[in-house]
Amino acid sequence: MKKVSKICCIGAGYVGGPTMSVIADQCPEIQVTVVDINQERIDRWNDKDLDKLPIYEPGLKEIVGANRGKNLFFSTEVDKAIDEAEIIFISVNTPTKTYGKGKGQAADLKFVELCARNIAKVATTDKIVVEKSTLPVRTASAIKSILENTGNQVNFEILSNPEFLAEGTAVNDLLNADRVLIGGDDTPSGQEAKDTLSAIYAHWLPKERILQTNVWSSELSKLVANAFLAQRVSSINAISALCERTDANIAEVSRAIGTDSRIGSKFLNASVGFGGSCFQKDILNLVYISRSFGLQEVADYWEQVIIMNDYQKKRFADHIIATLYNTVSGKKIAFYGWAFKKDTNDTRESAAIYVADALLEERAEITVYDPKVSEERIYADLDYLETRSPEENRRLLKVVKEPMQAAEEAHAIALLTEWDEFKTYDWDTIYEKMLKPAFVFDGRRMLSKETMEKKGFQYYKIGQS
Repeated sequence: MKKVSKICCIGAGYVGGPTMSVIADQCPEIQVTVVDINQERIDRWNDKDLDKLPIYEPGLKEIVGANRGKNLFFSTEVDKAIDEAEIIFISVNTPTKTYGKGKGQAADLKFVELCARNIAKVATTDKIVVEKSTLPVRTASAIKSILENTGNQVNFEILSNPEFLAEGTAVNDLLNADRVLIGGDDTPSGQEAKDTLSAIYAHWLPKERILQTNVWSSELSKLVANAFLAQRVSSINAISALCERTDANIAEVSRAIGTDSRIGSKFLNASVGFGGSCFQKDILNLVYISRSFGLQEVADYWEQVIIMNDYQKKRFADHIIATLYNTVSGKKIAFYGWAFKKDTNDTRESAAIYVADALLEERAEITVYDPKVSEERIYADLDYLETRSPEENRRLLKVVKEPMQAAEEAHAIALLTEWDEFKTYDWDTIYEKMLKPAFVFDGRRMLSKETMEKKGFQYYKIGQS
């Protein structure tokens, strides 16, 4: 087992930033450098004002503040960090392909490949290369092939160390992980590499939570864990549609089945649908892998989870249109929340984007308030869909800094992220500011139907008739 003094991580995003900050915090003897070619992002990681960090996670700014400049560094000098480090984490984006073979399902590995080629070019000493990005099964062998065929005859060990972080609780998920998965070759040098990485996590986690596997098992476990979680969300959301037609209450159904110890209560909250960078991407990956091996029925089964999720978002938007007398053209609709869940500024695959898109197609005028998501991000999310011109998106959708401002003269409010602060608002004042009848569409089941109706609202809660 090697003694490690320097680690570098390529990619300063939602995984790389928090993971490396926690490693630096727990391993004071190791110098940790996070590199990224995006200068603006690195500048924000280095900003004196810790509220300007590019990622919002509870507890993150305190850890960065305590370790930055001591043994935690953020830099754009990629080659220097690669050259000096004994362990290199690859934590770059692996979006779903938007072009060519596998479009819409396969992961786009161009950033990972560029990373591998760069490591091969720069490295002059033996390295352990760790894939931290969520990748399709068999990526490790592709990385290995690039490193071995283009490098300077340096020995590389490739490990798969998938992250299981939930945004909004990433710091706690790292400090109190259920398990850390380390996949590598079952050769003597592969075993040594697995032990070397295990020893880093063993600084703060009990040994029994550090699981070593072969590379395939590690890569596939990550996809399957997310697929199982997403499948639970889609399953309960399918039942929420049935509840609305039958006078059953989804909260009562969730509680009844959640108390079954074989099922458990987690991920059984009905909502407008799941979002985030992982669930959809990982399931599509599983679908693509299954299809590529000719396992059509397996692919169709998992694809149905995505179809159900899309249906839930569409159903919510359609319900708003139908309730507002089948026309939302020129009507002001306020969105409370744009992030895909509370306590994060990440908006990837957020339900709000797709609900907004559907309503904008009907010429609604949307005003968005989210406590942590920037105006630039919101417009970028809509522009990415290419449904309308950027000018039209900016004409029809406005972003405001105050929840009360969003409610002013609105026909309806849609709750799309479960930020805790929404429960504490003065809903009587909001009611006064809105046009009557005042509608609230609760896509996160946050408020009490009884209380809201007493205040005068026409209130819809997903999963209840």
